[in-house]
Amino acid sequence: MTTAIKHLEDMRAKAQMGGGAERIQKQHDKGKLTARERLDILLDKCSFTELDMFVQHRSNDFGLEKNRILTDGVVTGYGTIDGRQVMVFSQDFTVFGGSLSEAFAEKICKVMDMALKIGIPIIGLNDSGGARIQEGVVSLGGYADIFLKNTLASGVIPQISAILGPCAGGAVYSPAITDFVFMAKNTSHMFVTGPNVVKTVTHEEVSMEELGGADTHASKSGVAHFACANEVEVLQNIRKLISYLPLNNLDDPPVCEQSSSSNIAQEELDALVPENPNKPYDMHRVINIISDKDTFFEVHADFAENIIVGFARMGGKSVGIVANQPAHLAGVLDIDSSVKGARFVRFCDAFNIPLITFEDVPGFLPGTEQEWRGIIKNGAKLLYAFAEATVPKLTVITRKAYGGAYDVMSSKHIRGDLNFAWPSAEIAVMGPKGAVEIIFKNQIAKAKDPQKETERLINEYREKFANPYVAAERGYIDDVIKPHETRSKLITGLKLLKTKVDSNPKKKHGNIPL
Repeated sequence: MTTAIKHLEDMRAKAQMGGGAERIQKQHDKGKLTARERLDILLDKCSFTELDMFVQHRSNDFGLEKNRILTDGVVTGYGTIDGRQVMVFSQDFTVFGGSLSEAFAEKICKVMDMALKIGIPIIGLNDSGGARIQEGVVSLGGYADIFLKNTLASGVIPQISAILGPCAGGAVYSPAITDFVFMAKNTSHMFVTGPNVVKTVTHEEVSMEELGGADTHASKSGVAHFACANEVEVLQNIRKLISYLPLNNLDDPPVCEQSSSSNIAQEELDALVPENPNKPYDMHRVINIISDKDTFFEVHADFAENIIVGFARMGGKSVGIVANQPAHLAGVLDIDSSVKGARFVRFCDAFNIPLITFEDVPGFLPGTEQEWRGIIKNGAKLLYAFAEATVPKLTVITRKAYGGAYDVMSSKHIRGDLNFAWPSAEIAVMGPKGAVEIIFKNQIAKAKDPQKETERLINEYREKFANPYVAAERGYIDDVIKPHETRSKLITGLKLLKTKVDSNPKKKHGNIPL
């Protein structure tokens, strides 16, 4: 028995060395951690339990039969984050460049199946050269097996991907299906085809960083939700994200000890919105004052900055925040912001996270580029997501709520539960100037002083329509509140809606305007 135990210890030690000391050093020289070092940072100390440590590939072609390495390039298992269970896989670039084989794919599929069966999040740390070419179509089939499981798990358990090295070709589609994608600056890259292929096909010269680096995907394509300075920051932020999420779609989000916001800060809200309706202000300030102290965790911060999305806590409870940002493009809705908002709203709805919307929107962005790229169908995605959502939905109109954008931003008409407005709110079909120029076009043309007449009519229109009280008379707004009352109103509203039950008509699934 002693001999058998010694053999087991030797096998474990061999597996934990991955591709060997030389390849581990090369990984470190690139500024990258190994697969196991990453898991040590991601998971609670000593909580990781490894599965399938002794798996090896089965290929006998191209000399692979002479090179079999334990784990076959991916470390899989389970552990805890803040005491809560998660399943994990961590691709090991020191073993065959992290390339995916049949056995490699089977290991990932096993932990995904287990996560789905148990009802806990799955976190994938990606660092791979792609499909193992020597295995041909078998490795491609392995990718497809993973894609299917990603799709079936979507909306059932949270799926989180970290890109911590190369991720190219078919490998990119698994992270793309998952709920959140993290990237590390300078060391992680994602693209369907690399710079060399791009140059051959389109004659464009582009670096790996420009084509598929963290900053590119976080700000231009929107593929990455988080671009972090380094791998450690990626792993720490995944831990932070998990703290806001339920384990599965039947679970409630975690509740933390409430941290209050000071009364002084709340009073600051009363003077935050400028008197001039065309002057911007930062909606981040509103969110940070109203949320529990230091709990706002922004998602997609560098992409479509005219809308803000992220998680926060309100009275200790996890909430999803969707907010127009008047400090960027006046908070207008365009294609990118609509898609960004829709994706976030649908995630929150899938995982029982209440939605709080802060609204200051002048409408949808006009122009040929937006129309030709499909602002109609893309704007409809955000509308569809809010209308479909059955979680508690609370809306605060801080200033402008014009036109169709008023309807879209979780209005009472699409099943908003509690809709509040600040006294500064302007709820109308369009802004006073545009409305007056249409309604009173002939009157202005005949006036002795058209400019003076226009200003008079604008003031008259603003007094009559550009306020929250017409909507409140109709019950479209449940209450007009002082800004400093917002936090308490939202917390009591969340308590009221805790037992809310709503549903959609029975169907296989809807047909969101993709």
